[in-house]
Amino acid sequence: MPPFATTPDPPYYAVIFTSVRTQGDAGYAETAARMEALARAVPGYLGIESARGADGFGITVSYWASQAAIAEWKRHLEHRAAQARGKRDWYAEYEIRVAKVERACGGPARP
Repeated sequence: MPPFATTPDPPYYAVIFTSVRTQGDAGYAETAARMEALARAVPGYLGIESARGADGFGITVSYWASQAAIAEWKRHLEHRAAQARGKRDWYAEYEIRVAKVERACGGPARP
């Protein structure tokens, strides 16, 4: 997976999921890959970026064309089951934030 999501010109939405993982995998990696595959099938899904430190702190940002697309993903039955398992088995703590992206810029870093 490329490190940066390819997103359209704003506006669009970002769902920012920050978490602290518990010890061990317990099926986490497989479920995370499955959730990404399912999210890609939701109309309005734009991409994802994710990073996790050795201390277990991670940030995953998924990008969406609309709030309706986010709501559809939130209602997805398999996603809801993964959320429940995350609360029970994988996360010591988590936060979810939704933001509207109004500006975006970037490019290659130069010396």
